[in-house]
Amino acid sequence: MRLSFLGAVSGVTGSQFLLETARARVLVDCGLFQGSPHEMVHNRLDFAFSPESLDAVLLTHAHLDHCGLLPLLAQAGYRGPILGTAGTVELAALVLRDSGKLQQEAAKDRARWRRRHPEEAAAHTHSRSDLETGVGRGAGLLESVGADPEEAIRVQPPEVLVAWEEPLYTSADVERMVPQLRVLEYQIPRLVAPGITATLLDAGHILGSAIIRLEVRDDDDGEARTIVFSGDLGRPGTPILRDPTRLSEADYVVCESTYGGREHGSAEEAVRLLAETISMVAESDGVLLIPAFAIGRTQELVWELDGLLRDGRIPPLPLFLDSPMATTATEIYRRHPSYFDPQTAALIAHGDSPLDYPHATITRKGRDSRAIEASPRPFMIVASSGMLTGGRILQHVHEFIDDPAATLLFVGYQGEGTLGAHLQAGATVVRIDGVERQVRCRVRSISGFSAHADEGELVDWLNGFAAGRRPRRTFLVHGDPEPRRALADAVTRRLGFPIELPGWRETVELD
Repeated sequence: MRLSFLGAVSGVTGSQFLLETARARVLVDCGLFQGSPHEMVHNRLDFAFSPESLDAVLLTHAHLDHCGLLPLLAQAGYRGPILGTAGTVELAALVLRDSGKLQQEAAKDRARWRRRHPEEAAAHTHSRSDLETGVGRGAGLLESVGADPEEAIRVQPPEVLVAWEEPLYTSADVERMVPQLRVLEYQIPRLVAPGITATLLDAGHILGSAIIRLEVRDDDDGEARTIVFSGDLGRPGTPILRDPTRLSEADYVVCESTYGGREHGSAEEAVRLLAETISMVAESDGVLLIPAFAIGRTQELVWELDGLLRDGRIPPLPLFLDSPMATTATEIYRRHPSYFDPQTAALIAHGDSPLDYPHATITRKGRDSRAIEASPRPFMIVASSGMLTGGRILQHVHEFIDDPAATLLFVGYQGEGTLGAHLQAGATVVRIDGVERQVRCRVRSISGFSAHADEGELVDWLNGFAAGRRPRRTFLVHGDPEPRRALADAVTRRLGFPIELPGWRETVELD
């Protein structure tokens, strides 16, 4: 039995893990690499396996960094089922359709830029000789994918790396793949490949998110071994969704480490700071910009805003929900009340609408989004993307970043190299859409709204195995290098588990 780590090992995007036995091959997640160009170049490489040889694909959840390469997988020959909860299946179709459209638009923008800037475009082209010799910009490109020149050539023809006018995949590719999405609900064991039975359990991250437990037998009479993939673990006690499931037995565990070395603020403190920030914006007739992931964070924010208003803790500021995807995602949330925690279910039973804010305006069309800036102040905007890597929030940040009466409030993780991370770190000058802008707005961050468990919560989740069958090996993934090492130290110190930090495209033999 072999496990290959094909993404999300020295960063937080591109989740992809391949389990192989003598008679089966199952892929867990097939995510897009996001962030800097040196991260995204991974998306242009061939898969490290033959897609048509897979028996099944299992999804932990529908964020793009976990499902975003599925259209490419199908395009490359995979024709089997892609299994997730009903919530994951609906949300994955939503985000992938959006991604396909954005891929095509971005390709057109790149082609247009190259036509207008031929000399600069030529200077930024990675030639075959650069890749073969590993010099110039080719050296940085090869370093980013962790390969020597010969390996890079073997894995992927260099022309594909340089032809970035071409979209990664198209809307048509997405539509051809969507029928492969199949529902596997929580707590229902299913044989997904010869000798491999999968069970999905609540992960508490976003709607439909799952921990994946695999029972694996090399032959029908052999001893079963249990492999647990944490996926992205949510925080206990957060609103809307049930808490992550605690498990007590596993032979092998693959656990995320996004917030290793960090402790989030308490949920109560996060809500207090949100109320304080809104009141400050109201008093100064300002503008509050909140970048938020369309799935998960936006719904949680609306839930909290509705509660703060209901309790009289904030003034009734107008709210512009400027994310068509988030609006559609909220409609999907409403279709799955069985996933809600008891608190949210009780509010709905009493006639409340915790997924609605009474002073919200939903902007679906681009012209309505652009018109927000002329609205009477004060007001709030919630828009994606959460790390300022694209989407409508960039338009608003571009408009208000040099306005001292505006406040940019981060309520989620900012990946290394993103505009959000630079602003959060105190940048005073940034470039947006090719234009240099001075940062004069207030920049604040609230950590307590994170959809990821912090170090203490991750250690506590892993501690569940200490009371039962302790894992023989525990692999930490989905974390930048420093957080991953910090969590490894904490787990070793507090639980005594053997911890491994696999590398990209590393394969390990499981005894």
